[in-house]
Amino acid sequence: MMKYLQNLGRSLMLPVAVLPVAAILAGLAHWIIEWFGENVIANYMMFGADAILGNLGILFAVGVAIGMSKDQHGAAALSGLTAFLVVTFTLQPGEVGSLLGVEEGAVNPAFDAIYLDNVFTGILSGLIASVMYNRFSHVRLPDALAFFSGKRLVPIMSAGAMLLISAVLFFVWPAVYSGLVGFGTWIANLGPTGAGLYGFFNRLLIPTGLHHALNNVFWFDLAGINDIGNFWASEGEQGITGRYLAGFFPIMMFGLPAAALAMYHTAKTKQRKTTASLLMAAAFASFFTGVTEPLEFSFMFLAPLLFVVHAALTGLSLFIAATFQWTAGFSFSAGFVDYTLSLAVPIANQPFMLLVQGVGFAVVYYFLFRFLIQKFDMKTPGREDDDVVEETAGEESDSGSEGTAASAKDETAVMAEKIYAGLGGDDNVASIDNCVSRLRIEVDDMDKVDQAKIKATGVPGVNVVGKHNIQVVVGTQVQFVADEIIKLRNRE
Repeated sequence: MMKYLQNLGRSLMLPVAVLPVAAILAGLAHWIIEWFGENVIANYMMFGADAILGNLGILFAVGVAIGMSKDQHGAAALSGLTAFLVVTFTLQPGEVGSLLGVEEGAVNPAFDAIYLDNVFTGILSGLIASVMYNRFSHVRLPDALAFFSGKRLVPIMSAGAMLLISAVLFFVWPAVYSGLVGFGTWIANLGPTGAGLYGFFNRLLIPTGLHHALNNVFWFDLAGINDIGNFWASEGEQGITGRYLAGFFPIMMFGLPAAALAMYHTAKTKQRKTTASLLMAAAFASFFTGVTEPLEFSFMFLAPLLFVVHAALTGLSLFIAATFQWTAGFSFSAGFVDYTLSLAVPIANQPFMLLVQGVGFAVVYYFLFRFLIQKFDMKTPGREDDDVVEETAGEESDSGSEGTAASAKDETAVMAEKIYAGLGGDDNVASIDNCVSRLRIEVDDMDKVDQAKIKATGVPGVNVVGKHNIQVVVGTQVQFVADEIIKLRNRE
């Protein structure tokens, strides 16, 4: 199970890598609009950001389908998109109203797009598509149906599977949503403790997208709280209005960036450069704009315990801020952009104390995350099991004698040919995958693998990790070597 979660976490890196730039664009645009009013440049930037941030479900459906399929074929991506479209269109309010025989306005708000067109639906669609691809991509149908065999069969099976899952969600989703709204309404009467519980469950529900149900209770006028609207209108009681917003600032501006630093410092030395490119961009997005998905999804599935700790610390932050009545607000998210804008709102109460609180949480996040990662050997970015490689082959390179034959070919293609031949070629290679630095190969017979031939290409290491699994350490250019090997395997 843990291995499966690690593979899922690795698969999420593809869509997650897109998010920081969108978050930064959105933050800059929001800042420009607030200070200088509506203008073409700011709107253009916002539209570009919304194109990504408003379609996270699709990005995750496609990314997970590719990453979890056995050979990352485009048919898996198409199947992920197909599955996502089936569930989101089948369960949108208009279609649900038709099935129930009621007006669209009478449909349970759980079916609004914001609750279904989310990361949870995307991940679920991608996982279903990958299962269908791995199971049916090589199935041969009778001659009369031969056109639909193999990879063409996968989107069809994915659509059928998601129809069944949509039928389940038709009954389950509204009950879960209504239960969360009722729970949120109840804890709203608990004062600072309620704020803390809200913060905890807000983060804990991020993977499912159901945190929006809780947000509606506290941020908008569903239960009469309307924290966002009242804060920016400067209405209500100072120190109370904004209590369900303020505690997020210390987490998003300080805590999560500190967690990213802890994950970077605990990454394996050879992986730090690659890990830094992901974590530092995600940390800046969290600090500057308050968009935390790039950072949270980088460890959510790789180290679930850390995510629970993060949720608990978020709850603690909201509890502390509400107890001392330190308030600030946001309309986009709890990053530096909205924090600076909220300072001018009269109802904000001692907002600078949130910075002091943030520094304290940064220290807690850094040392607690670092301790837990090392103590329990958590597989955060740069620490996955597959990164354990033998470093014995780095000085055994002897490719000069074959330089003449390579003169007319791309160096990467030549390396791929040699590695593929050393693995046993078409007759022995069952599947090909790669992570940030390694080829991960499944072979039929390990005895047919010529490790000396592979090492002669100059790769840093070769590691046999099972009866049928071998890793070849290539480095940061591994994707291009993997692509060339896949071309060799798929050639006619």
